[in-house]
Amino acid sequence: MAAIALRGLTKVYATGVKALDALDLDVGDGEFVVLVGPSGCGKTTALRMVAGLERITSGTVSFGDRVVNDVSPRYRDVAMVFQNYALYPHLSVYHNIGFALENKKVEKAERDRRIRSAAATLGLTELLGRKPQQLSGGQRQRVAMGRAIVRSPSVFLMDEPLSNLDAKLRVQMRSEVLRVHRELSAATLYVTHDQIEAMTMGDRVAVLQGGVLQQYDTPRSLYDHPANVFVATFIGSPAMNLYEAGLSAGVSAGGTSDTTPTVVIGSQRLPLPAPVAARVSAYQGRKVIVGIRPEDLAVTATSGPTPAGDARLTADARLAADAQLVTDARLVADARLVADARLVEVLGDEKHVYFSIDATPVGAAAAVADESGQSGILVSSAPNGVARVDPRAEIRPGQRVIFAIAPERLHFFDPDTGNVI
Repeated sequence: MAAIALRGLTKVYATGVKALDALDLDVGDGEFVVLVGPSGCGKTTALRMVAGLERITSGTVSFGDRVVNDVSPRYRDVAMVFQNYALYPHLSVYHNIGFALENKKVEKAERDRRIRSAAATLGLTELLGRKPQQLSGGQRQRVAMGRAIVRSPSVFLMDEPLSNLDAKLRVQMRSEVLRVHRELSAATLYVTHDQIEAMTMGDRVAVLQGGVLQQYDTPRSLYDHPANVFVATFIGSPAMNLYEAGLSAGVSAGGTSDTTPTVVIGSQRLPLPAPVAARVSAYQGRKVIVGIRPEDLAVTATSGPTPAGDARLTADARLAADAQLVTDARLVADARLVADARLVEVLGDEKHVYFSIDATPVGAAAAVADESGQSGILVSSAPNGVARVDPRAEIRPGQRVIFAIAPERLHFFDPDTGNVI
């Protein structure tokens, strides 16, 4: 039985705004579940409804086999850690941690034992006599967590508890939160807008957008098998490259017919192996959205800089440029994507190459038509894709690059619904 079960949870405000729409979610005993999504997606509203701080429009919140819709927050056996710490400035760390126990009239010796135990767990023993203004941001957040831990609740709720910390401290506190969670083994529902927090901390992650649950799965599955275009672009940094594309059974050339299924991205064709072709066979001859993760683009060859101002390339010029690039014996002629590097970012352990191809990225305006009437391809001067490559790869802005692609790693989405194919 789930420690927390949400069924059809809905919140509609008096203004008519639907903040949460029929959310179904289970959190198992000892499980760490993260709600993630952009601002206004409904994640904090859901958390506050679980805590009893927000009235439920419809649906149910259950702890175990007990529906708690009408149960007061103080009787729900939950502890909540807020974004702003919410410490009492006039009280010491010791009394901040033990405040809830004092209100409950817990016997003094037991209260002292639990406060000191929580402080030891969080590394606060030496700070028990200090006031909040004498603490760093990370120490204050530990105190806020200690105040929750000391109550020994069955459910922990955390509302963006690390968002006020600097980047380095957030990384440290992520591991601290998980360490405490493993020691306590209580069901935890954690809200964040930071996908890195979500992916590194959650046993499972629920992605919300516009009050609707988009996907609920393990971090690995969210990344490898996004349910729709929103999840594909929200999860992953840099985001997945998405382009308008078509599926073809093959092309005819020189009087012969090549029946190898291909995906057509702009003017470029990539062959699809049988398992991939079978998966998208229902869209044969139709438009699709194709997605490519930045790390799935492997640099196989580069050329010198593209001539200045030469954005329009004739077919012959393109073929000549491509021929110059095919220097790697491992490169299969059709399993490639030819692009122009526009910007290169060196990040130490990796390199981001922002490139342009003659394809329309999803959500961007279509490429300007070739007004000259000449045979050729218009390559946008603005980047419309990014590759995450080995930092030792020698690539400069203005170079033409051939990327090898494993077709099995391509993602396909319905252009009308945005759902995965």
